[in-house]
Amino acid sequence: MSAMEEDTSPQLPHLPPKKSAGKNIGIDYDALDRDIAAQRTVALEGNLNAALEVLLNLEKQMRLAADVSGTRKVVVAIIQLCFDSNAWKALNDQIVLLSKRRAQLKQAVTAMVQQAMQFIDKAPDLDTRMELIKTLNNVSAGKIYVEIERARLIRKLAKIKEEQGLVGEAAELMQEVAVETFGAMSKTEKIAFILEQVRLCLDRKDYMRAQILSRKINPRVFVIENAKEKKKPKEGDNIVEEAPADIPSLLELKQIYYELMIRYHSHSDDYLEICRCYQAIYDTQSVKDDPSQWIPVLRKICWYLVLSPHESMQISLLNSTLEDKKLSELPKFRTLLKQIVTMEVIIWVSFWENYQNEFEQEAKMPGGPLGDKAAVSLRQRVIEHNILVVSKYYLRITLKRLSELLSLTLQETEEHLSEMVVSKSLIAKVDRPAGIVCFQSNKDSNEVLNSWASNIEKLLDLVEKSCHKIHKETMVHRVTLKVQ
Repeated sequence: MSAMEEDTSPQLPHLPPKKSAGKNIGIDYDALDRDIAAQRTVALEGNLNAALEVLLNLEKQMRLAADVSGTRKVVVAIIQLCFDSNAWKALNDQIVLLSKRRAQLKQAVTAMVQQAMQFIDKAPDLDTRMELIKTLNNVSAGKIYVEIERARLIRKLAKIKEEQGLVGEAAELMQEVAVETFGAMSKTEKIAFILEQVRLCLDRKDYMRAQILSRKINPRVFVIENAKEKKKPKEGDNIVEEAPADIPSLLELKQIYYELMIRYHSHSDDYLEICRCYQAIYDTQSVKDDPSQWIPVLRKICWYLVLSPHESMQISLLNSTLEDKKLSELPKFRTLLKQIVTMEVIIWVSFWENYQNEFEQEAKMPGGPLGDKAAVSLRQRVIEHNILVVSKYYLRITLKRLSELLSLTLQETEEHLSEMVVSKSLIAKVDRPAGIVCFQSNKDSNEVLNSWASNIEKLLDLVEKSCHKIHKETMVHRVTLKVQ
């Protein structure tokens, strides 16, 4: 440039130093704010590049001086200028440029990413939004100090993919992030993120991965103890960020969790686990206080208890449900559970006539139908109940008589009997040539001797008591005779 030519390059603002204290020279932040405001005016007048050049030089001064507050202010101002000028390409370029500058401060990168994330929903079209999310995602990759921001970015990107119908890609994106290792993320946000991962896996019918992800959440986390107060963080502890406003509360997350678990267990027709999920929802105070919520849930609990195979957990839940006072408001379902508990043979035809309407009505209730195989399973449970009742009253019975009691053919009776023996819910042996079913288990010699010894001991006790009473009566009569 010749001496006669006028210098048109932007002039760097002069930042008057504060009073120095030793070697550390402070920055006049009021002057810095005025310079940023001046460059904002320049950018709004249409000269964005000149304003960015001045601010980048200011950022260099702050960065090399290791001034955290000043660097953060300038970086945020650069990003804000690009947004205010509607220069989305420049915004992406500046984000990448600032993140790659030498000795860039972590606090400045964090502030830049957080500021740019606020612009995602304000993008004019989907392509611009996707480009900005990908830029921020690349910048935050591998940086532990912006791991929470990266998780939120991936969640936004997965939501866009899902809206486009790419559920598989959305699920794979979400699975890349292990939020359970993020110490600074709030508990509710972690749970919400993992539940979103589970939901996407269920949507793509990846039930194995959904089960693995669901195990990352301990159901005990949903138990809120009001008595415990939040402890103040000690020095050196990780500071946990507050969850965003769009994250549901812990009680809402509890309901979402169990609804997803119901979807998962419905795939394998695990009726007992489905019942336990509905029981957990029913135990929520907000559900108990609202009849429009607890009535459908209690109906589901009753049906899934009846559909569950006979075992100790099912019996325990049956008895506890029968003791529930609210079940008196559903008299038909109380009768249903009592029929299952009572050791009497249930006639399938009359049973189905009584409860068919209630069974079919479940499809219209919240939670949807009981399942594709529910009707078949219900008949099978009634047959199993009847076999258990017969085993309580008979030690040996012919197959023909057993078939008559169950209203089944010989082949069907033998099939159901075999299934119960294999599942270890019943002890029985079938003599097929003789056509006899024996419900007694073989006892070894020690058990036989113990039973004999016990019986003899009882017999001797009875003899001793009888002799004592006879002797007592004899003495009473002798006294009366002497008196006379």
